[in-house]
Amino acid sequence: MVEFYKILTLISVLAYWLLIAGITTRIVYKRRSIGVSLAWMMLIYVVPILGIFLYFLVGEMNLGKTRAVRSKEMYGPYREWFRRLFAIQQYRPHNLSDYATPISHLCEKRLGIPTLANNQLTLKSSTETILTTLIEDIQQAQTSIHLEFYIWYPGGLADQVAEALIQAAQRDVAVRILLDAAGSRKFFNSKWPKLMRKAGIQLVSALSVSLVRMIFRRLDLRLHRKIVVIDNQIGYTGSMNLVDPKCFNQSAGVGEWIDVMVRITGSSVPVLNCILAWDWETETDQRMLPEPPKCLPQKEEPSDMVQVIPSGPGMPEDMIQQVLLLSIYQAKHSITITSPYFVPSENLLFALTAAALRGVEVNLLIPDKNDSMMVEWASRSFFGELLNAGVNIHRFRGGLLHTKSVVIDLHHSLIGTVNLDMRSLWLNFEVTLSVENLEFTQSLSEVQHQYMANSIKMDARQWRKRPLVKRLVEQFFYLFSPLL
Repeated sequence: MVEFYKILTLISVLAYWLLIAGITTRIVYKRRSIGVSLAWMMLIYVVPILGIFLYFLVGEMNLGKTRAVRSKEMYGPYREWFRRLFAIQQYRPHNLSDYATPISHLCEKRLGIPTLANNQLTLKSSTETILTTLIEDIQQAQTSIHLEFYIWYPGGLADQVAEALIQAAQRDVAVRILLDAAGSRKFFNSKWPKLMRKAGIQLVSALSVSLVRMIFRRLDLRLHRKIVVIDNQIGYTGSMNLVDPKCFNQSAGVGEWIDVMVRITGSSVPVLNCILAWDWETETDQRMLPEPPKCLPQKEEPSDMVQVIPSGPGMPEDMIQQVLLLSIYQAKHSITITSPYFVPSENLLFALTAAALRGVEVNLLIPDKNDSMMVEWASRSFFGELLNAGVNIHRFRGGLLHTKSVVIDLHHSLIGTVNLDMRSLWLNFEVTLSVENLEFTQSLSEVQHQYMANSIKMDARQWRKRPLVKRLVEQFFYLFSPLL
């Protein structure tokens, strides 16, 4: 019997080390960034059982077999839809700036989506204005309303949006709503799903969460896009979830969430609708490809040139990070960034510090209080290097600054759903607008400066005096920053 237990122990130890070696080989074979690979190996070696479990759970990009097969079958028709945009000369920009041209070329080559002219963009920076304007547009809808959000939280003005959608469905407008299952779980447990479906609204839960699905698909892979398209003519996108901040997440102790949205009309609205249609078909296997932009009489009013940039699974790897890096490296005078979560990749950190060191004024605006303790401590681990390079870090004190925006040289802007953290850059389904319009960009810059006026600018000397205990905690979470 003793001999049996010895053999069993030997087999167990051998199996354990073979498993460790196998996972290590797989991590190396995947050829991800060195930081991500080392973080996973450290976690597996330090806490083996937990590390192995977490790696199988969230260590690899696993969409699930059904979704992966469906996405592959969808690629051809959607690629053809985007290809048709290149033939509509009316919407092809003829005077892109030196800044916008390489971004346009990058997106055309990697995504197959062109930059389009003949758009009119309006920045909405007040929650009440965003939701009331959205309700008014819903009330005027004639044929279709499509919505896609990470979070829909019942209460306040969000309930008025729900009522407007039900009324639209009752007058025979086709209403389709796609919500992330994890982010919108409060909504799915409320009265609204039953009322909506009774009115004829198609309501779908995306990326459902369950113990069974955990075996076959990453549970932390989330639908983070925020898109509304009405009649294929009016679009909304930006940082705001479908929530009333006066009702949402009040117990977190971070204040109201501060967001912006862009209301857009023109040629890029069908592109947003096509991205939403992709997500809808991936989840439901129902095709609803929109009509491409229609050729309309030329207007004399100013035209905004917009590049729509979807990112995440199914899209070219590194897409949004390449756009961000390209934007930062082109800056000559100033860079202003707002992000609620700041855990940059090594490449982004280097780009920002290099910009500051070559004389570009770099301003980073982040919340003073964050709803994620791990992200807060991981973010702090980067402050010293940024401050020493001359980056200005402003900590916003008027709530949780949730706006995701980049303004370059007061002339060019990026705005959308992407946080400057590894999850948004590598994992989640996101969407960003690259905007080539002076008036819009300056209005976004004004909003950023309003945030700045309600912020505390960090002092490099004071930061160096923080206690040793805080430094150690920061460095501990820094080790896991590639995984956050």
